[in-house]
Amino acid sequence: MEEDDVTIREQNFHSQVREYIICFLLFAVLYIVSYCIITRYKRKTDDQEDEDAVVNRISLYMCTFTLAMSGGAVLLLPFSIISNEILLSFPRNYYIQWLNGSLIHGLWNLVSLFSNLCLFVLMPFAYFFLESEGFAGSKKGIKSRVLETFVMLFLLGLLILGIVWVASALIDNDAASMESLYDLWEFYLPYLYSCISLMGGLLLLMCTPVGLSRMFTVMGQLLVKPTILEDLDEQIYCVTLQEEALQRRLNGSTSSHSRSHGNAHQLNKELDIVRDQRNKLERRKKASAWEKNLLYPIVMLILLTGTTISVLLVALNILYLLVDETAMPKGSTDRGLGNTSLSTFGVVQAVVEIVLMFYLMVSSVVGFYSLRVFEGLTPRKDDTTMTTIIGCCVSILVLSSALPVMSRTLGITRFDLLGDFGRFNWLGNFYIVLSYNLLFAVVTTLCLVRKFTSAIREELLKALGLDKLQLSNSPTDPESGKIAANGHQKTL
Repeated sequence: MEEDDVTIREQNFHSQVREYIICFLLFAVLYIVSYCIITRYKRKTDDQEDEDAVVNRISLYMCTFTLAMSGGAVLLLPFSIISNEILLSFPRNYYIQWLNGSLIHGLWNLVSLFSNLCLFVLMPFAYFFLESEGFAGSKKGIKSRVLETFVMLFLLGLLILGIVWVASALIDNDAASMESLYDLWEFYLPYLYSCISLMGGLLLLMCTPVGLSRMFTVMGQLLVKPTILEDLDEQIYCVTLQEEALQRRLNGSTSSHSRSHGNAHQLNKELDIVRDQRNKLERRKKASAWEKNLLYPIVMLILLTGTTISVLLVALNILYLLVDETAMPKGSTDRGLGNTSLSTFGVVQAVVEIVLMFYLMVSSVVGFYSLRVFEGLTPRKDDTTMTTIIGCCVSILVLSSALPVMSRTLGITRFDLLGDFGRFNWLGNFYIVLSYNLLFAVVTTLCLVRKFTSAIREELLKALGLDKLQLSNSPTDPESGKIAANGHQKTL
């Protein structure tokens, strides 16, 4: 019996060490990738070892940690689904024994814990640390800035706890709820994170439909469109003449003192627009036939198929919610992994679900930066301040943490939420879940209909020659029409 107990303890010890090593390696990979991404967009500063440089470096490490947690939250559900299918396909394989339910649950709990830490501690600390200067009368330095930051964090924590206490007291005024108001660890933190997850879900509900329709425009800008009834040589010739005319006017304004500085700035702006249009036309001309006539339609068809499948899955989930209460998103109580497949068509459906999750995440990020409210957070290569990077990391963390919840709520996957992700209070409310599904389906359909009808309307206006009247909603059409018209006048 003693030897058996020792053997069991050794097995538990080795399995825990193995899980820690795997978690550390996964986090190290995510941290390195996040560091490369942030340093690509971070504004380049002098390499002087002054106080501000140290503060920026500490804030950079915190932002990198937060972005790594965002990547982990995005990969949670796909990694769990593919692990379940692998264990079903190879149940007795020795080389995948490390892939078990304990590891998956541990990853979910770690991501939930560190997401809370980043959202409520690290990111507020990084922001206040950047903005701090030390209390008046104190000696300037890192210590005084750290002290001011901790004081600001303490006051912010009191403010948030007070708001949550008042809100929970107003919503639930029974005796049990009033007693739980004094339980910080078991009531405040889960309730607070449940509110944050609901806000993240609402933000995804607002950004994802916009991003799904915006993805067609983004891919249209990255890819080369087919050339149909267009003479690219003539367009390039007109734009080249326009560029030469603007260049002569700019040279005349720089050599003559009669021109104002504002006029020269306007000429430079117009010249950049013309050069950008010429580069696009030359790229379309140099593109191969398969890239113009095959790649663009295939990519557009893939985007349309992914969006259509997402809307159909949400519509089916609405029907399931109306007829079967087991369709409600709930936390998983069974720790067994690899027992049953949650996909009707096995591995194929699991792969489709994973692709749709990544597609929805990319679309939500594109839609987030497409909204006018968040346009100021758009990162620019080598020209993004640390304050903007903090805002981007917080936004992406909220979106990525809500992605598993949204995927399960919309019925994209049937894999139950594990760990603390399944403890959100609002997931058990039938009316909230049903309304969420209905709003997503309706808003996504309206955005797609508006997108395609506006594209058809613009093409009809161009065919009728009415695009010069600036009736189109596209902000680039009037400029391109103006440039083309001016170039045509130069040709004449």
